[in-house]
Amino acid sequence: MTAETVTAAAIPAPLATTPGLDAPTWPAAFAERYRTAGHWRGETFPGMLGERAAAHPDRTALIDPAPERRTWTYRQLHERAERLAAGFAARGITKGDRVVVQLPNTGEFIETVFALFRIGALPVYALPAHRETEIGHFVSFSEAVAYVVPDRHAGFDHRALASAVQERNPGLRHVFVAGEPGEHTALADVDGDPAALPAGPEPHELAFLQLSGGTTGVSKLIPRTHDDYLYSLRGSNEICGVDADTRFLVVLPAAHNYPMSSPGWLGVLHAGGTVVLCPRPDPATAFPLIERERITMTGLVPPLALVWTDAAPAAPHDLSSLALVLVGGAKYSEQAARRLRPALGCTLMQVFGMAEGLVNYTRLDDDEETIVSTQGRPISPDDEIRVVDDTGRDVPDGGSGHLLTRGPYTIRGYWRAPEHNARAFTEDGFYRTGDIVRRTATGHLVVEGRAKDQINRGGEKIAPEEVENIILAHPAVHDVSVVAVEDEYLGERSLAYVVLRDGAGPLKPVAIKRFVRERGIAAYKVPDQVRFVDAFPQTAVGKVSKNGLRSTVAPQQH
Repeated sequence: MTAETVTAAAIPAPLATTPGLDAPTWPAAFAERYRTAGHWRGETFPGMLGERAAAHPDRTALIDPAPERRTWTYRQLHERAERLAAGFAARGITKGDRVVVQLPNTGEFIETVFALFRIGALPVYALPAHRETEIGHFVSFSEAVAYVVPDRHAGFDHRALASAVQERNPGLRHVFVAGEPGEHTALADVDGDPAALPAGPEPHELAFLQLSGGTTGVSKLIPRTHDDYLYSLRGSNEICGVDADTRFLVVLPAAHNYPMSSPGWLGVLHAGGTVVLCPRPDPATAFPLIERERITMTGLVPPLALVWTDAAPAAPHDLSSLALVLVGGAKYSEQAARRLRPALGCTLMQVFGMAEGLVNYTRLDDDEETIVSTQGRPISPDDEIRVVDDTGRDVPDGGSGHLLTRGPYTIRGYWRAPEHNARAFTEDGFYRTGDIVRRTATGHLVVEGRAKDQINRGGEKIAPEEVENIILAHPAVHDVSVVAVEDEYLGERSLAYVVLRDGAGPLKPVAIKRFVRERGIAAYKVPDQVRFVDAFPQTAVGKVSKNGLRSTVAPQQH
């Protein structure tokens, strides 16, 4: 039975959403299709953790090696999440409340997320690199009631950041600090009686809000439900061979969608395996952990994969336990992909996905040419893929076009963004990904670029308009255009072309970079290069030609 042939009598009532939240959801006929197919099984994240704790309570779930090695069994992780959830609830955090979580790769991050899942509050995932500009937006836009931070991380005092954000957002009632709390509340002191906890969330309700890599302004918020996200985990686990013996090293920021779900730490916990948190991704930190913890699987972005590939042959550590390395987050060049298996002695799997939903993998039984030259095929038989030209007409396999998708774990709209949703989604629910791809006869996708102006700097997404708006506030700047330039190491770097005001006098690139940095923005968004020009090339209709600007720069300059 397809969605088109479902009779009115067979269509269930429209899906409810978490109380008070207006997140777009799947039409009832599609929801019925996905349930009938067994994709949505009525699971929730707190239910999943509770089931694993009951099934194998003494199995190691989590290892945090820094600064000293700490371990959690499944029972301990479940019990700590329950007590923390009760402590949050006792402080008035309830179902549907948004909580910005900005923690590095520590056990407290995993505990906090599962505690929020338990009471039905929604984690809003921030990255450790985000600063006041981004955090202030997340708190304000999501109407967050709480914010969870480390005391210090990588030399930065997050408590001061939290105080500044709280001063500007009176609705932010709580700041919880992992470590020394200062004027805030220590996360370690947030404890309660699990017996007092209310009922948990429903499978169709929202589980969290993930950040998008949007092309304009700061990130949009992506609403994910328990049922849809858990399906993507099960599918990823099956494709990647994740089971109870998997030992997964989380080297990328744990709040990123990719290391969380592809198959990520959530997928490994779903399978009953062991998650090992890596405080830094460099070989000097990660390689000893691979040896000591007998890591079998990890996920990297292409720049990091290049570093590991170069370092592995001379490394004094035993990496023989490492069976599978996933590489995704940005386009991985075929030449670099060919080098990984010989250097690391493991299987490569390419991943191409997005926090909005669709995830593609090469398969363990794919031939070597497919693995190194494509970015995989979708998880689900119900992932619908269209590759279309500029007029919206489908192109045949082998031709390049815009990637559109819909399916059982791809959202139907961003959170509270109706105007953007009208542009980002077709009338029949396909998400316009902004990627230019080519589909092979086997259904594998080859990513050829972006239709949007978004810059993908080693897996970190930069919206040029956000950086341009900051630079335009400089009193000496008349106009600015930020573009991507090719880079062998990061895939893309950012270049800001700046037109100065008449009579502004000489200005050095470092002054523009300093101005951007001082605005309280994530460091990866500060332009890698700044060039001063008299004017921008224009299109035939008088718009700034970013293609023209990009074409003036030789690749790999930085």
